[in-house]
Amino acid sequence: MRRVSVRELRNQGGKVLDRVQRGERTIITRDGEDVAELRPVRKSLSAEALIERRRNLPSMDPELLRRDIDEILDTNLWNLR
Repeated sequence: MRRVSVRELRNQGGKVLDRVQRGERTIITRDGEDVAELRPVRKSLSAEALIERRRNLPSMDPELLRRDIDEILDTNLWNLR
């Protein structure tokens, strides 16, 4: 994460915001102390965009996923009754 002083932000704000817009998070400092963070705004996705993302996901075998989970996690956790 990049650090930028208030002075640099004032003098080169356009360049700083261009980097933020490209995805870079930036900490703003005053007298060497962190005071704020600039980060890109998350854009909301339309229903159509979400459906399109779903179409591009790889297929999944639920039984294979369950076996993988059982290998990793303690199966006694499932019996919490």
